[in-house]
Amino acid sequence: MDTQPPGPPEPPVVGSTFDYARDPFRFMDAVRRAYRDIAKFQLGPLDTFILMNPDDVETVLMNDEAAFRKADFQDDALTGLLGDGLLLSTGDYWEQQRSIAQPAFNMGRIASLVETMGEKTTDALDDWPVEEPFDVQLPLARLTVDVIVGAMFGVDPDEETVYAVQDNLEPLGTRFEPDPIRFLTPAWVPTPSNREYNESLATLEGIVEDLIDRRRAGDVDGEDFLSRLLRAEAAGDQTTEQVRNEMMTMLLAGHDTTALTLTYAFHQVGQLPDVLERLHEEVDSVLDEGELPGMSDLRDLSYTERVLKETMRVLPPVYTLFRQSNVDVRLSGYRVPADSLLMVPQWVLHRHPDYWEAPERFDPERWTPERVRERHPYAYFPFGAGPRACIGRQFSLVEAKIIMSLILRRYSPELVSDPDLELRPSLTMHPRDPVDVVFHERD
Repeated sequence: MDTQPPGPPEPPVVGSTFDYARDPFRFMDAVRRAYRDIAKFQLGPLDTFILMNPDDVETVLMNDEAAFRKADFQDDALTGLLGDGLLLSTGDYWEQQRSIAQPAFNMGRIASLVETMGEKTTDALDDWPVEEPFDVQLPLARLTVDVIVGAMFGVDPDEETVYAVQDNLEPLGTRFEPDPIRFLTPAWVPTPSNREYNESLATLEGIVEDLIDRRRAGDVDGEDFLSRLLRAEAAGDQTTEQVRNEMMTMLLAGHDTTALTLTYAFHQVGQLPDVLERLHEEVDSVLDEGELPGMSDLRDLSYTERVLKETMRVLPPVYTLFRQSNVDVRLSGYRVPADSLLMVPQWVLHRHPDYWEAPERFDPERWTPERVRERHPYAYFPFGAGPRACIGRQFSLVEAKIIMSLILRRYSPELVSDPDLELRPSLTMHPRDPVDVVFHERD
């Protein structure tokens, strides 16, 4: 194999850790401009290879764990937060848990939830402010919490529970922002951020345990994920801890990306009147006044789907994935040694000018079937790809189409905050400042 790839000049010991932590998006953009396909840099103590060629993305994401595994570098806090749930588990155990979860996410099951998603959206919109600016992310996050708890826990949460979940997610996300100082500070040191994190984690664990106890005390014959786990627990195939880990994973991962996608979608269409006009035309032609959308309606909301896909291209909530190589591998013509850290960044691939014309431009027409066929399939992977692709990707897209179409049937959004977003890296990519939108009543 050839020698290893070039990379940015780095100081000894810390490498590029501080540059990445200061602004990972700017760092990744700079590396892409300088090196195009692949580059090597040091992240913490690890030799890291950033992959910017879709052929390499396909190689890494489509192979099984014999060649590439989940990265070993995960903060202990992430394991403490989610345990060995679907997001972090590996090998035979992951396959077992995935097989329990899969029926809760198949299209038949999702179709049975469409009406409930519509009802929850309609109820939420009755309380939205109208004709005044507000940060759209907060109510969207509360709505998606309500949806995921009902769909996967089989429980309708009260308003207090929904607000408590959302209020305690922020300190958890802050823990996972790239911060060298926090990285060097043990989790047991009683800093203000560590105390806030521990208090929020305890609150969320209490909420999850209460929801599990409610289901355990009642009917567990349903096809929601928690019912399936509790039946496996009764059969001796799951422990109480395993049930907790899966439901914590579902609560945190199951609402955040959808809420962020919708937030970014309204940020975009709220400043693009031509796109908004086409959305309104489609929604008005597909949805009957006063009726909730059904699965057949969702299939006809093709332009709405294009807008959501383009949103996840320009502003991907999951902005990078990490893998680790088990063997020496050849990527973009270079030798990558075993145990190297591999960064697979949606942020870079989704905006790479080699694969996207005018990548900074928001253009839903990129998603016509003809243009999709012309493009490398691994230039776009908002939900990951391969064996470890997000199990909830279809659920999320259906949910987002329902919420967006019902909002647009009633309102015309106008962005009133800064159109240039400043982004904050966490477990997912968040706007650093409020995304203020005015929702005008439609005539």
